[in-house]
Amino acid sequence: MIKDLKELYAYRQMIFSLVKKDLRGRYKGSVLGFMWTFINPLLQMGVYTLVFSIILRNDIDKYYLFLFVALVPWIFFSASLTGGADSVLASKDMLKKIYFPREVLPISYVTGAFVNMLLSFVVIFGVIIFTGHGLNPLALLTLPIIMLVEYVMALGIALLSSALTVYFRDLSYILGIIAMIWQYLTPIMYSSDLVPDKLRPLWNLNPMTPVIEAYRSVLYAKQVPQLSTLIQAAVLGVIVCVIGYISFRKLQKGFAEEL
Repeated sequence: MIKDLKELYAYRQMIFSLVKKDLRGRYKGSVLGFMWTFINPLLQMGVYTLVFSIILRNDIDKYYLFLFVALVPWIFFSASLTGGADSVLASKDMLKKIYFPREVLPISYVTGAFVNMLLSFVVIFGVIIFTGHGLNPLALLTLPIIMLVEYVMALGIALLSSALTVYFRDLSYILGIIAMIWQYLTPIMYSSDLVPDKLRPLWNLNPMTPVIEAYRSVLYAKQVPQLSTLIQAAVLGVIVCVIGYISFRKLQKGFAEEL
């Protein structure tokens, strides 16, 4: 495994180049271009806020912020799950022509989506400052840790889904449905307090639950996340990444025949 990691490091320039290409081409040809990075989460926040604050009312204070700080990380994770699944298939011509570690493709896709999320956080901080909600500097110190944990988790998901999609092409369509269901099973639009106690152990098996709660603790509640939440998120993130990596390494042996 150490040998594989060294090889990936040797191809780091290729990863950086693919990330730049993805970011430049993401909105190429559109009128607003890169502004969609900020407009998309804002529009989603507006729709959900309208539905859950006016139509299906709730008692959550500053619901728009409660939702926004969880929605942006979810968009990144969802993109890694669905878009990452096609990262190998989309580059099949390149795979046939030159040699490079196949993991480079999902890694570059997830990294590009991660950079996109970081840019979206500019909007989050802008909303927080503009509304006078305020920030806790001590809690903010844990934010890079939470982001790293989510990145590792998203990478594991992308490695697994991209490898499986090579063999099962319908999976890319199925994952869209899974992402939609997964979103509603994650406390993004509602509080975890609404989950019955008897279901909470099962609910917490969702690897995104502690991640979303950690983001919300820092940016909404202005509190340092509980250590147990961070540990749970980190452990689940590593497990998902290891499973994804091992699965990818085994399944990539048949890529040449399937592509």
